[in-house]
Parts: sequence; C-alpha cells; structure tokens
Amino acid sequence: MKRKWLKFIPLIYLFFGIVWITLTDYWLYVLKQHNNYVIAEYINLLKGWLFILITTLLLFLMLKKHLALKELEQKEQELSTLINNMPDFVCFKDGEGRWLQTNEYGLALYDLEKVDYKGKTDIELGAYSPYFMEAFEYCMKTDEQTWKEGKISRDEESFCLADGERKTFDVIKVPLFHNDGRRKALVTIGRDISSLKKTEQLLVTKEKLSVVGELSAGIAHEIKNPLTSIKGFIQLIQRSGKANENHVDMVLSEIDRINDIVSELLVLSKPQTKELTLIPILEVLQYVIKLVGNEANNNNISFSIKNIGSDTLVRGDKNNLKQVFINLIKNSMEAMPDGGTILITGFPETGGRKSIQVKDDGLGISSFNMDNIGNPFFTSKEKGMGLGLTITKKIIEEHQGNIRFESKEGYGTTVTIDLLTH
Repeated sequence: MKRKWLKFIPLIYLFFGIVWITLTDYWLYVLKQHNNYVIAEYINLLKGWLFILITTLLLFLMLKKHLALKELEQKEQELSTLINNMPDFVCFKDGEGRWLQTNEYGLALYDLEKVDYKGKTDIELGAYSPYFMEAFEYCMKTDEQTWKEGKISRDEESFCLADGERKTFDVIKVPLFHNDGRRKALVTIGRDISSLKKTEQLLVTKEKLSVVGELSAGIAHEIKNPLTSIKGFIQLIQRSGKANENHVDMVLSEIDRINDIVSELLVLSKPQTKELTLIPILEVLQYVIKLVGNEANNNNISFSIKNIGSDTLVRGDKNNLKQVFINLIKNSMEAMPDGGTILITGFPETGGRKSIQVKDDGLGISSFNMDNIGNPFFTSKEKGMGLGLTITKKIIEEHQGNIRFESKEGYGTTVTIDLLTH
C-alpha cells in the first residue's frame, strides 16, 4: 500500500504547492490592501521557511530512497553473481510457471544462452530448444505436483544432452504463496549428481564381485572337509590294494554330503522344501564322531554322549542334521588346541521338542564375536569364511527348531539345539 502512494507524492506536492502559493499570495495582497504590512511580512517569512522545510524533507526522502535502491541493486548484483557462479541449476518462476531468472549454468544446460527466456514457460522454451522438449514437459508435471502438494519436494530427474551424455540431477523445488494462498513463485535448484550415480554403480558392482569372491571362498571352505575325508579313504584303499566296503560307503556318503552342502548354499538364497521324518539322532551323532574321530585322536579330544539312546527320535532330514553337528563339533575341536572332552547331552522332551546340547571346555567366544555369531561371512578363524554357522542356523530354522549359544572367553562354549519330536 505504501508503494502505491509513493508514486503520487510528486503530484500531491505540486497540487499543494500551487494551492499554498495561490492562497498565501492572495492573503498577502489582502493584508497589504488593509495596510497590515507587519502581518504580511510574517506570512511571507513563514511561506519561505515552510518551502525550505518541505523541500528539505522531500530531498531527504528522495536521497534515502535513492540509497535504498542503490543498496538493493548492489544486493541483487551480489545475488546474481552468486547464482551465476553456482555449479547447480537455479531457476525462479512466477506463479504461472514463467521463467523470471536463471543462472548461466541453467542457460548453458538447455542451450538457451541466446534466448530471451524471461516471461516464457517451459513449453515455450522447448520451441527454442526442441531436443529438451521432453525434459521441459516432465519439469512442468513435477512443478504442478509441487504446487498441489504445497511443500518442498525433492526428486531425481535424468535426461540426455545433445552429445548423448546422460545427466542426473538431485532437484529441490520450493513453492512460495501469497497470504491469500495464491501462487507466488517457484524456486528450482538442481545439483548434478551424474558422477555420484556412476560412482555408486561402480561401488555396487564392486560389492557384488566382492560378495561373489567371498561366497566362492566360503563354498570351497565348506566342501574342503568332505573332500579331505574322501581323499583319506581313497589313499587308504590305494595303500591296502583293495576296497573295504565300509570305506566305499564312507566315500559315497561324503560325496552325498558335498551335494548336500551345495544344496544348502542354494538354500541361503532360495528356501527349499524338504520332507522331515523321524530319525534316531544317535545315529547322526555317531556318524559325525566317526567321521572326525581320526582328527580328534590326533588332537587328544574325546567325546561323551549322555541321555541320548537309540530310541531318541527327532523330526528332521538326516543329511542336514549331519551337516549341523559336523559344523558344531568341528568348531568345538578347533577351540580346543590343548585337547579335552566334547560333551553331547540330551534333555527330556518339553513341549514337543527335544534339546541336544554340545558343550566344550575350549577357548570360548568373546562378547563382540557373540553379537555377530552366525552372520554371513563373519568368522574369527584365519582361514574360515563364516558360512558354517550361517548354514547351521538356516537348517535349524527350516527344521522349525531353535539354536542358542552360550559362551565366555576362556570358559568354553555351549550350543543348544531344540528339535521337533513329532
């Protein structure tokens, strides 16, 4: 409202000036006609002082306004310099979507350096730069969406330049409104993140290759154990010159276990349905102990089985459970460099579940490792890849069972498995 009155000040000053001069000259004439020369002199003096006072006030206001305009121009120049030197696309539009101002980067981006862009919409500018018409149309859609939402929006927008290079921008749009809710302006800021996106893609690719490498090493680690057993039995057969039926059965069994290991690795990425049957868990434990018996003897490690008889049945897959107990018993043996006893205990059935506990008096597990135990590729072993317990946990989950770890560094480890009995 004040700005509207400012442009009428010269006219008001002219009007009142004419009226003032006319009236004072008339009063002076009348006073002189009546010989009131003293009063006439006072009025004439007052007339001069008022003229000086009002003129001085107007000059002060004009000078103040001039200085304010100069300061505003300087700030606009500084803002324009700042915007033009920004490495981002910056554009100001009015409430109708017409371009008010953009920086040099934005003009160069859309090949609009020689175009009088001010007052034109995206579609109108697309006529000057047809290659970017699709990008301008998409920009209008996102502008309208921002207006409707009535709040700051942020999104990624991509398009190709004339030379074929693809650009991706992190775009922020800020809608501004009048007090009555009408659209006032829209500020758009777009930061070029093309290099960042390429870097992210390279990192993703590198991470995938890294995971593939770790997985390959883990697979080799898991298959190495049965292959070692097969090699040992084949060498035994070679030295004896004849094939012992038990040795052949053991080799075939280990080959089956390799196949099962590969299958279980596939389970980590794609669950498979297996038929679970009632099996005597003692047979599984005796098989595993026999398999690692030679290594255990060499390391002065013995086994003790308690409260598990031939009639102790659990529901599961025999080969899967062999894999579970091989992993657990191997871990216990590796934690006992000075030898000792691995105690395997069965507990009474509770709630349709049978608990089997594997306990060693080895080195134990630190609290940090306990928090990460079972995570893929996590291991405290120099040559391990951390897939053994991951597979173990996965198998137990597929058996609808539970597995719990209790350990204290220097005091051994206890692993308890709960399996269904019907």
